Amino acid sequence: MQAVLSSLAALPPAFLIVAAGVIGLMVGSFLNVVIHRLPKMMEYDEANYIADVRGEPLPHPDRYNLMVPRSACPHCGHLIAPWENIPVISYLFLRGKCKSCKAPIGIRYPLVELGTAVLSALAMWHFGPTAQALAAIVMIWALVALFMIDADTQLLPDQITLPLLWLGLLLNLQGLFVPLTDAVIGAAAGYLLLWSVYWLYKLVRGREGMGHGDFKLMGALGAWFGWQALPALILMSSVVGAVLGGAMLVLRRKSTDTTFPFGPYIAGAGLIILFFGADVLPLGLVVGH
Repeated sequence: MQAVLSSLAALPPAFLIVAAGVIGLMVGSFLNVVIHRLPKMMEYDEANYIADVRGEPLPHPDRYNLMVPRSACPHCGHLIAPWENIPVISYLFLRGKCKSCKAPIGIRYPLVELGTAVLSALAMWHFGPTAQALAAIVMIWALVALFMIDADTQLLPDQITLPLLWLGLLLNLQGLFVPLTDAVIGAAAGYLLLWSVYWLYKLVRGREGMGHGDFKLMGALGAWFGWQALPALILMSSVVGAVLGGAMLVLRRKSTDTTFPFGPYIAGAGLIILFFGADVLPLGLVVGH
């Protein structure tokens, strides 16, 4: 690792920033696949498991994962050619429409690619050619996927949250972001804080107020940033969630029983802490690093 970092340090900073952005652009294209397919994979696996236990035919016998089958237009089934899958460029060339049936392609796909590219480049610019930069970029990729999946399905898959938690602890064995003790306490406290809120809400209201994935994501961020960052993470995600959730209730005229995903707000708060630290909020509101 030290040899890799030494090689990176010898390269021009501008080149590293652009390279991080280009890699982020390509990874963003793959994240679009993850965002679309991972919830379906979970749904299919669960349905197949239940059918298998009952001795019934599998409802989804065909192979379905992040690689198979090939990407296709959901409207006409047109298989996406490699040249139609170039991040952002293909979208612009096709004018946001399927080559075959001319059905519109969601603007979210190039936005995810661009967002991942910009955040990856910013991480390289912010941290420089360091192990922190490489770790931060991986975290960004995971948070982008979690943000979008939860916004779509109100799910935060263990396949992403748990590796993110363990990676944070492993990186902090050497104190990459915070001392290991702070990371372990942060992971436990982050999980238990939202777990306690969940049960308190359930006891008072008689129904669930958030999903278990929210506990795990907050625990993962605690593992990366330490327990000191938890007040800022919880305050930022709660305030933004309350404001945006309230606005959506008013604009869409929904009832107060309507459920909204909390994961995007936690992920967004995690990105802010990554770049600005836990002292991003006014002194006295949070405990700084």
